[in-house]
Amino acid sequence: MDTKTTGIVAYLTWIGLLIAYLAGDKEGAKFHINQALVIFLFSIAGGIVTAIPFVGWIIGGLWDLFMLVCWIMGLVFAIQAQEKEVPLIGKIHILK
Repeated sequence: MDTKTTGIVAYLTWIGLLIAYLAGDKEGAKFHINQALVIFLFSIAGGIVTAIPFVGWIIGGLWDLFMLVCWIMGLVFAIQAQEKEVPLIGKIHILK
């Protein structure tokens, strides 16, 4: 897969993220693979907050909405072949 396709596939699901990391142009699309991984991990962390009754449900719902916006932004940036960070969590780099 070329760099653009690898970046797009990374955002599709956790399976797409795994495929992009293992079979795609890892060096060219490292930025989008990292962004998708951070969004995925923060989405899981937000799900843990929803275990708290009432307050957790409200915070978790807002967090899920924020993660959805970040995911859409990341996907659009990958489609446009731009390396723009998503808000707040985009500066986190897990992959070197």
